[in-house]
Amino acid sequence: MKIDQYRGEFDKVIEHVKVDIGALRTNRATPSMLENLMVEVYGSKMPLNQLGSIQSPEPRMLTVEPWDKSVLKNVEKAVQTASMGFNVANEGTFLRITLSPMTEETRRELVKVLNDKLESGRRSLRGVRDEIKEKVVTAEKNKEITEDERYKLVEDLDKTVREYNDKVEELGQKKEEEIKL
Repeated sequence: MKIDQYRGEFDKVIEHVKVDIGALRTNRATPSMLENLMVEVYGSKMPLNQLGSIQSPEPRMLTVEPWDKSVLKNVEKAVQTASMGFNVANEGTFLRITLSPMTEETRRELVKVLNDKLESGRRSLRGVRDEIKEKVVTAEKNKEITEDERYKLVEDLDKTVREYNDKVEELGQKKEEEIKL
């Protein structure tokens, strides 16, 4: 039994955190801000990135061009109700979305939301750690490993968790800088 065989589970948590905080608004327009926005179409909800292309032609502008032009109104409605401070202009075949400048209050609110998302990521890491630790303890009880091996594995596990917590912290600091720009 090795802790390294569980790195994939920790990596999944990091990927989820990246996607989660990637959707947070900064002063720079990025397609990831809208990719996972759910749009009511064809009798169900679908993520926007499955309905059309999202481009960022300018730093403070996004364009959304649905592949099926009949869903343009639905996409427009979803973007407007997302309440992310976007100004939406329907150009007939695509949407032009401009970002309004962020106020200091908006930045503070976004940093709070960012911290909540980061804490959620850290909770997920702790959950993965607890599952692995439970497996290690069970392996010792079943005499598959010795007590010394258990201590070594738990030590490796804690080191790995610290490493991944540092990654979450690093992602958070980068995103906070983007928000404050």
